[in-house]
Amino acid sequence: MSAKIIDGRVVSKTLRKGYATRVEALKAKGGRAPGLAVILVGDSAASQIYVRNKIRACHEVGIGSVLIELPTNSTEQEVLDRIDQLNADRAIDGILIQLPLPAQIRMPPVLERISVDKDVDGFHLYNVGGLITGNTVFPPCTPYGVQKLLESENIEVAGRNVVVVGASNIVGKPMAMMLMQQDATVCICHKLTRDLAQFTILADILVVAAGVPRLILPQMVKTGAVVIDVGINRLPDGTVVGDVDFEGVRKKASYITTVPGGVGPMTVTMLLHNTIVSAERSLGLPVGVAE
Repeated sequence: MSAKIIDGRVVSKTLRKGYATRVEALKAKGGRAPGLAVILVGDSAASQIYVRNKIRACHEVGIGSVLIELPTNSTEQEVLDRIDQLNADRAIDGILIQLPLPAQIRMPPVLERISVDKDVDGFHLYNVGGLITGNTVFPPCTPYGVQKLLESENIEVAGRNVVVVGASNIVGKPMAMMLMQQDATVCICHKLTRDLAQFTILADILVVAAGVPRLILPQMVKTGAVVIDVGINRLPDGTVVGDVDFEGVRKKASYITTVPGGVGPMTVTMLLHNTIVSAERSLGLPVGVAE
């Protein structure tokens, strides 16, 4: 067996074509393009790359973007004041805080300051809590991207055993909640899980977001499982790998994602989706009217 590769780049390209058409229709109906504001605090090279990719993606589909760069020594109040300004700006539909933030700025107060209606990253407490009831305003982008990858291959989730390796607030926990809403039986594993393999071997769908290079080996994977690798790890030699031993596991899995090129492009694409949805709501149009 050799797994079929789920190509996030291909799925993203297809979705973005639809989003570009949707933005044009939205402009015709509402008079303006959706607007996304990105706040970048500090001069982290990695964060600057991530931000450039997001802004480039916005331009690709016609979403307006504003980049607000603040110095590393900015105070928490200065960041909060900027968020307040953007919350009040009717031309801005989405606000994104590039993480991580400098040590002197607490993340929870900053994320909670963003209006729920503009929290296109899905990190606000309201959106996170809404995952439990299925009433979130914006689904968090990375888990939502995983969901779309599964949908792209018509992979059934209901009734399947799903194991999520990694319990972060950004990926692991919301991913589990979203899959439970689709009637999957979900197990969450984390860094203190003993004998990880006894859980992963039972998974029909295995989602790995642990941040540990090549953590998942072939003997830990059920034959025919669907394997989604969310991890992005840079080795000392500069090689970028995921949390899954790709070459070994692809011989046992039925579907597998690559790193890079799997979940990563989908995260940015779902940010575009959420921003468009926010614009439709702010303009008083039914969500999806421009599709």
